Amino acid sequence: MVLYDIKNATDEELKALIENSANDELLFAAADSVRRSHYGDEVYLRGLIEFTNYCKNDCYYCGIRRSNRQAVRYRLTKEEILKCCREGYALGYRTFVLQGGEDPYYTDDMICEIVSKIHSEYTDCAVTLSIGEKSKESYRRYFDAGAERYLLRHETANEAHYKKLHPNCMSGAARKQCLYQLKEIGYQVGTGFMVGSPFQTTEDLIVDLRFMQELMPDMIGIGPFIPHSQTPFSSFVGGTLELTLRMIAILRLMFPYALIPATTALGTIDALGREKGLKAGANVVMPNLSPVKVRKQYELYDNKICTGEESAQCRGCLERRVNSVGYRIVNSRGDVRR
Repeated sequence: MVLYDIKNATDEELKALIENSANDELLFAAADSVRRSHYGDEVYLRGLIEFTNYCKNDCYYCGIRRSNRQAVRYRLTKEEILKCCREGYALGYRTFVLQGGEDPYYTDDMICEIVSKIHSEYTDCAVTLSIGEKSKESYRRYFDAGAERYLLRHETANEAHYKKLHPNCMSGAARKQCLYQLKEIGYQVGTGFMVGSPFQTTEDLIVDLRFMQELMPDMIGIGPFIPHSQTPFSSFVGGTLELTLRMIAILRLMFPYALIPATTALGTIDALGREKGLKAGANVVMPNLSPVKVRKQYELYDNKICTGEESAQCRGCLERRVNSVGYRIVNSRGDVRR
């Protein structure tokens, strides 16, 4: 199989590539070459504002699941969110990502008010939402208010595997429907999955790739599964750096245009994980703009890094890390280049 033609690979060829480390060096080099041909050495910042850790869902892998009674809950006010944006804008951020659990406290009116305010104050910035499954009408309202991007990781495209990770009231089919609705409305759409989640097989990963070939997302966020001590999956082994990097490289070759982050989860399982992610084909980093006082509470998994740094420290640290592996952070919206 020619690596540059991976989008036409058979399931058998993908399985061999995913399960075999022998091709990793060639795979990462090919992915980096494709990434540079589309985006050069540019790395885009996404200013992450984790504005609520309340969640109505009970996903078995997540530290902010509804049933975790030990979680210290918080909600940011509109004013606190806007303060995060002001600090981020001064530091060069031109995309703000509002991320939270599925928290009914924030009505559509409230979300639209916050989005509209950010959109009107920072006209050269993109507003991204990552707030879960909503109705198509709600998605339309957010879009009309000024949200241009939406992140909704499908986590696994195999319905049988999805049922092993979520309670019966949740459905992989419903999540996929949301993603297609977001595309219909006109959002730049992001999805993704965990690598090494409980009960995951190579075949599940291939189903993920095939689903995304149908969806053709603009952004693809993947990261290793990291167990949280207050979840039903606390005793499971986490996903590996090696397989996560391999999947990033495969995604870059399969979706040359995509915006792919080197995630905080990568940096959590390996001190140089984000740098290695960039070298494997990623071109986005998502530093935290949330107030330091709440960062430790937004704990999807154990031992999350960068919870004690002020925003300026975080920005400076990332700049040095990105430069150290031959790339550069640029102050732009970083829109997808198809």
